[in-house]
Amino acid sequence: MGLQVLLYWPNIIGYIRIGLVLAAWAASGTPALFVPLFSVSTALDGVDGWLARRLGQSSRFGAWLDVVVDNMGRGMLWSLLFEWGWLVSALEWCVFVCNHNTRGDHWKDSFTTSPRFIQAIMANGFRTPLGTWVVSGLHCLPLWLYGCQCGLLTHWLYLPSWIQTLGTLLLGAGRLLALSAEIWCVWTHIEYLTSDEELEGKKN
Repeated sequence: MGLQVLLYWPNIIGYIRIGLVLAAWAASGTPALFVPLFSVSTALDGVDGWLARRLGQSSRFGAWLDVVVDNMGRGMLWSLLFEWGWLVSALEWCVFVCNHNTRGDHWKDSFTTSPRFIQAIMANGFRTPLGTWVVSGLHCLPLWLYGCQCGLLTHWLYLPSWIQTLGTLLLGAGRLLALSAEIWCVWTHIEYLTSDEELEGKKN
């Protein structure tokens, strides 16, 4: 397989997404450009996985690249929204390290021994009502908040304030559910690391 994996079509989509994220960053002061660029990058997140399965081009590199691009995009947006937005980004990168270090490209399928609540979130690769809610909170909340801050939801979509508030609450709840899974991932990784230390101590 080798380096030809880099030219798999799903991975090429990943490179395009990186370009879109960088273009969105450059256009962050122009909502009319930022929103389409960022939205297309987010929408393509579902295309690369489907294409990988369709073409038989799934790979460890592709699984890694997919999460890297997701974290780049959301991290950029959270840092634009709030001074403390880097904290959200830092947590997501920490979870990325924990999952891919021990679970690799099959990390989505490695939660069979987790508590039922975590299993319910992760079931079928997030393709359940609960998983969809969590992923919506993860991906859509920062873009929704950007729309609130820039007045897009009011002046472009003419959404009344109660719908904006309801959308924020629903997406915020989804993001909190994602946070619970993230905390579990970090904690189980800490247990994994400390169990290794205990085994080493017993050997010595």
